[in-house]
Amino acid sequence: MKVTTIISWLLRIIAAVILLQTLYFKFTGHPESVELFTKLGVEPWGRIGTGIIELITGILLLIPATAFIGSFLGIGLMSGAILSHMTIIGIESKGDGGKLFILAIIVLICCLLIAMIFRRQGRALLNRFMKK
Repeated sequence: MKVTTIISWLLRIIAAVILLQTLYFKFTGHPESVELFTKLGVEPWGRIGTGIIELITGILLLIPATAFIGSFLGIGLMSGAILSHMTIIGIESKGDGGKLFILAIIVLICCLLIAMIFRRQGRALLNRFMKK
C-alpha cells in the first residue's frame, strides 16, 4: 500500500470521526449544543442543518470516490465554525479550554490535505460540470 493511500485514510478517518462524534450533541438537543447555536441565533434549524451536513460530509470522506467532495464540504463547514468561534462564540466555549475550536482546526487541516491528495478527483468533477 502506498504511503499516500495510508495518509489519506488516516486523514479521512480523523476528520470523519470528529465530525460524526459531534452528531449526538446536535441531534439530541444537548444543552451545550443548543446554547451554542442560540448564541449564533440559528437554533434549532442551524443545529440540525449543520448536523445533517456534517453527517453527509463524514460519509463522503470515508468513500474514496467522494473524498474530494467531502473535503470541500468539510472545508466550508470548519471555516464557518472557526469564524463563528473567532467572532461570536469565543475560542473557549463553556470552559472547554478551546477544545471545540481546536477540533475544528484539526478537521479543517485534514480536509485541506485531503483536497490536495484528491485534487485530480476535483479537477475531473470540475471538467465534467464545465462540459455541460
